[in-house]
Amino acid sequence: MEPESHPFAGDPVFDLHLGGKMETVSTVALTGRDELSLAYTPGVARVCEAIAADPSMTRHYTWVPNTVAIVTDGTAVLGLGDIGPAAAMPVMEGKAVLFKQFGGVDAVPICLATTDVEEIIETVERLAPSFGGINLEDISAPRCFEIEERLKASLDIPVFHDDQHGTAVVALAALTNALRLTGRTPEGTRVVISGAGAAGVAVARILLGAGVRDLVVIDRQGVLSSVRSDLTPVKAALAKDTADNFGRSGTLADAMAGADVYIGVSGGTVPEEIVASMAPDAIIFGLANPTPEVHPDVAHKYARVVATGRSDFPNQINNVLAFPGIFRGAFDVHATAITENMKLAAATALADLVGDDLAEDLIISSPFDPRVPGAVRQAVAEAARRDGVARL
Repeated sequence: MEPESHPFAGDPVFDLHLGGKMETVSTVALTGRDELSLAYTPGVARVCEAIAADPSMTRHYTWVPNTVAIVTDGTAVLGLGDIGPAAAMPVMEGKAVLFKQFGGVDAVPICLATTDVEEIIETVERLAPSFGGINLEDISAPRCFEIEERLKASLDIPVFHDDQHGTAVVALAALTNALRLTGRTPEGTRVVISGAGAAGVAVARILLGAGVRDLVVIDRQGVLSSVRSDLTPVKAALAKDTADNFGRSGTLADAMAGADVYIGVSGGTVPEEIVASMAPDAIIFGLANPTPEVHPDVAHKYARVVATGRSDFPNQINNVLAFPGIFRGAFDVHATAITENMKLAAATALADLVGDDLAEDLIISSPFDPRVPGAVRQAVAEAARRDGVARL
């Protein structure tokens, strides 16, 4: 289709997406009969026989170990919600482009025409021999938790739900530097996380792993605590590890009074009077897109450090800082999984990159910092070896 003839011609966003954002490119030149006989029949049969005799040969003679499947059912796409698999494809294509650009990882978008947990798991298991890793994307909670856990148990390749863990890694990296800037330690910091979906649960878990103790997670009904009888199993388990430890319960206003850190992964708006009740030198991460839970103009009245998920404000918490390097590092050592220590290592590497440039408006590097992919890649590969999940 010619650029001037498509339905939204003249709109730069649609012009850029015309025909999609991806294509398949051959790594070998087929210039004549000899090359054809090596790349395809009869030569390819020898490679097939070698792999049949020893399946580990796929890591040498196919693209499989460098290729990730980006799998979605279209139920939680960006801030758009359940828009279905067809409408999710532009986002999955974009994700694949980011994998290649920032991690040198090939990626294939796969949008599934099912939202059934069993069908998604079975489909991914059947597709798994074609890929070195699985990136689950934009699958709504709480189904995403079960899907990821069961696939991690059944497959011997990395399975990673980026909406959970990519967000968590970058949030921890940014928070590490924000705590350093404000003279706090993880153990002595009081944190409020608004949102108990995929990102909220993962951020809470990684912060607990990093040493934060006084932590509450809030959903629409208030603080997750065992005094409530309406919690899902995932939320109930999280309540025991967070609010229950300090006897916290109640509303967002109750939790925010005197809190050092607010991390929003929920949408909505936090009233200014509640923001004003936080501790001095507060830290506010309003990560909802396109409208942060606390707009930076309001946040800066009461907080020393402010971050968002947007690229037009300083301190963008952007998953692209994490997932390409995490998969690249895992692929480098042919890891069988992505462990908690690999995620923590990625966060530490990202935090360390800021170094002496640390300032209120620079607590996390830009995605275009050329050091980012290599630093995350190396840290993840080393952690995989320490955890015994590396095959190389």
